[in-house]
Amino acid sequence: MPCSLDVLKEIPLFSLLDEDEMSVLASQVEVREFAVRQKIYRLGEPGERAYVLVNGHVHVTTVDEDQQEVLVADPEMGEFFGFASMMTGSLHTTSATALEATTCVEIDKNDILALLERKPHAGMDMMAVLARQFHASQELVRGRAGRNPNEVIDDEATFGERIADKVAKFGGSWSFIITFFAILVVYSAVNVVMGNKAWDPYPFILLNLLLSMLAAIQAPVIMMSQNRQDTKDRLRGELDYEVNVRSEAEIRNLTGKVHTLDDKLDDVVDLLRELQSRR
Repeated sequence: MPCSLDVLKEIPLFSLLDEDEMSVLASQVEVREFAVRQKIYRLGEPGERAYVLVNGHVHVTTVDEDQQEVLVADPEMGEFFGFASMMTGSLHTTSATALEATTCVEIDKNDILALLERKPHAGMDMMAVLARQFHASQELVRGRAGRNPNEVIDDEATFGERIADKVAKFGGSWSFIITFFAILVVYSAVNVVMGNKAWDPYPFILLNLLLSMLAAIQAPVIMMSQNRQDTKDRLRGELDYEVNVRSEAEIRNLTGKVHTLDDKLDDVVDLLRELQSRR
């Protein structure tokens, strides 16, 4: 389906192009319709085309080393996806799925080359928009890497585990020590003063029984809280390891893409020079 100028004007990637440049691009690109749950492209497929969301809802996902599906992007109207793979000619590192009836503008490398051949200066405008998108992607990665293990543990904690944490926190505080000491002093003093009428005369057998029962209950509760703390420490270690592994993989991936993009930019520069020399 042909693409109209009004659709292209709503796309940030082409927002800096003038009317003439828009007309050139509109004659090249196409509009595609996707049904609910339809795959727009799959992980590992050749990155021959990129897409810009016109309306609908798309999820862009990938699979991590644990074979878990991870949401990479949730494009809004006018935002693009699959562009880096299309420009570098590499395989898609993500999958894109239409969550509802979706309309996208489909773009391939030849469409961009046709625009650059007729309007060479449009390339700089497009690169400026791509740079802003790259910084937004960096913020997304930074936010994903900053998960708080305490929040992860608290979200999964049961009611009993929360109670155990509060009991352990209070039982290991000066407030508990001072309060408990005051209760013992008052209890002992009252029973001594009452003499033969005391309900628990010296040597305070009932008090000893209560203290033994309290210790028997308090010990496993504190151990339960300590186990939770060990779980937190283990989760922190696992998250640190995951961040390190993913950072290493991202650095390698980005390094390869930077080298590829550098080669492609050299090709674009050569093309621009050739077009300038023909004029």
